[in-house]
Amino acid sequence: MSAVDRNGVLAGKVAVITGASRGIGDALARRYAMEGARVVVSARTVEGGDHYLPGSINETVADILAAGGEAIAVKADLAVAEDRQRLVDAAIEAYGGVDILVNNAAITYFIPVTDFPEKRFRLMIDVQVWAPFELAQLVLQGMRERGSGWILNVSSHAALHPEKTMQGRGGTVYGMCKAALERFTTGLAQEVYDEGIGVNVISPGLVATPGVMHHKLINESNEDRVTPVEHMAEACLHLCHGDPQTLTGRIDYADSVMEEFSLSARSLI
Repeated sequence: MSAVDRNGVLAGKVAVITGASRGIGDALARRYAMEGARVVVSARTVEGGDHYLPGSINETVADILAAGGEAIAVKADLAVAEDRQRLVDAAIEAYGGVDILVNNAAITYFIPVTDFPEKRFRLMIDVQVWAPFELAQLVLQGMRERGSGWILNVSSHAALHPEKTMQGRGGTVYGMCKAALERFTTGLAQEVYDEGIGVNVISPGLVATPGVMHHKLINESNEDRVTPVEHMAEACLHLCHGDPQTLTGRIDYADSVMEEFSLSARSLI
């Protein structure tokens, strides 16, 4: 088991990570804690068994604490305004501020445009576009006062324009959300460029998370391209420390970051 380095590259930093009950968010919470961050682990699933997919924020926090790290669990439904505010308030109350915000949470329905119901459309926009936008608003004041901070948004290859001759799987709305998230990222990076705040967006590639497996997104045609979640965790760590003026406004992919900066994945706590 990998040890927590209290003097790591995120020593003393407070990181809020949404969608951290399983998959990529869970991996990021563990990796950031390994580098000394105090992690606020957030999602809707609090206890194991609360969701049909495995994982919960209490389990993630328990593993971090057992390894010698610092973390708290905060239940939040990002479609609810009060929960978004409460998440940031809880982080400030527990640790004094937010140095790193990772917008990873998502809710996804794969339905063709002609059949897509308005309720689900608005829910996806709320969770994947408006929530990252508002959470950024809520943490930016503190970051500006300290003259430092990092915001990392998790996107997807779905943001890229698809080949028009390929049969779709109902991912148009998902792609819209991620494309909007990427444009938000580069715009915000420009706005805060001179304030010591880095803003980046990253896509994981194809990772065998519980959600990916549930939606059957891995098949014979792409199974050779599946990458370990540890690679995403390492790339996301790299995009949340260092010089924000040279590492901001990036639209990245996990494998590209790993290669560009010669990173090696670490085993997670």
